[in-house]
Amino acid sequence: MERPLEGAGARKAASGRDTGRSRARQLWEASADWAEACLRHPFVRGIASGELARERFAFYVAQDAYYLTAFARAYALAVAKAPDRYGMGAFRELLDGATRELELHAGYAARWGIDLEPEPAPATRAYTDFLLRVAWSEPVGRIAAAMTPCMRLYAYLGRALRPHLNPASPYREWVETYASDDFEALARRLEELLDRYDDGTPETASHYRTAMRLEYDFFDQAWRGGG
Repeated sequence: MERPLEGAGARKAASGRDTGRSRARQLWEASADWAEACLRHPFVRGIASGELARERFAFYVAQDAYYLTAFARAYALAVAKAPDRYGMGAFRELLDGATRELELHAGYAARWGIDLEPEPAPATRAYTDFLLRVAWSEPVGRIAAAMTPCMRLYAYLGRALRPHLNPASPYREWVETYASDDFEALARRLEELLDRYDDGTPETASHYRTAMRLEYDFFDQAWRGGG
């Protein structure tokens, strides 16, 4: 497992606007190294194959429930900060989507006896602290930049893993949820908000890149600490 180097990708992400592509698309393409590192990670591969140890997945689900609670709070702050009614409505719909995602975790918890209110592990704490700091202190365009990587990455992982999904995998529902058209629509909605409210500052690119790195760290933490 090799972590991407913070070099060319970071410079590319901060290089400015390209009128031929949306800002969200630019930032995603500039972080393709992190996306591919996540896809290749044995934790993610083990979800599709079904070979991932139950203990690792249970650890991940508990930590992700903690993270998603913070993610929902960030959406709520974006609703409050949105400069127009369109943004208020769109962020509210995304908040509803995060609530539905927590219901998926509740299903795992009920089946496997997972505590969904754990103490946050270090990578979880780092990610939620970053997310909530941005949500509390910065405008909605940068909030969207900090939140979009989670949505776009999971939609990407779901669709990339679906052709390789073992039908007998106990984690099949995870892949199917994130490969769904409904989840793709949520990811695109958040990207639209990023494009709408982008202020063109270097911080937007920096927040996106930071969130992508923290996504990798979150998977890696579950692989190393959950088994």
